[in-house]
Amino acid sequence: MKKEAIDALLAGVDEVGRGPLAGPVVTAAVILSPDDPMLGQYRDSKKVSAKKRIRLYHHIRQYAVAYSLGSATVAEIDHLNILHATMLAMRRAVDGLTVKPSNVLVDGNRVPDMAYPVKAVVGGDDSVQEIAAASIVAKVVRDRLMQRLGHFFPDYGFAAHKGYGTKVHLEALRDHGPCEWHRKSFAPVARYLR
Repeated sequence: MKKEAIDALLAGVDEVGRGPLAGPVVTAAVILSPDDPMLGQYRDSKKVSAKKRIRLYHHIRQYAVAYSLGSATVAEIDHLNILHATMLAMRRAVDGLTVKPSNVLVDGNRVPDMAYPVKAVVGGDDSVQEIAAASIVAKVVRDRLMQRLGHFFPDYGFAAHKGYGTKVHLEALRDHGPCEWHRKSFAPVARYLR
């Protein structure tokens, strides 16, 4: 790779899972290739069907210059708060890139401290291809994790609602109390601590 190309490497970063009552927050950092045939077609993961998200996820893994995942555990979320845990997970994702970026764009209005020039982009998952790609990668990975947790904790329905505070989930919390994957610092969970 030429030096000029290396100097222009932009990493997009996004998170999935700030709002749920259970599970980690998952982040991804993605550096797209200018030769990616899907460039211009990535969208916010929430605006893409589950089937298409999975196809795009595999495509990104194949064509990206580099991608990396980061996460913050339930314990870190409870200890730090969700904002600081999300910033930690974003930093972990960028630090995990095998190719170092020249600039980092983060979806939202806050940025983590990191060793690279970093800028927040409100609505970035709709306007920046690298952030949209990161959104897709993070969502597929977190959804798969929550589906696996659903097998081990079937009483909560994690596979269906991915840890969000749905009526079914809140009823399960009421009936069974929180499990080890619940965020005990979140009020709807704290209410059922025994």
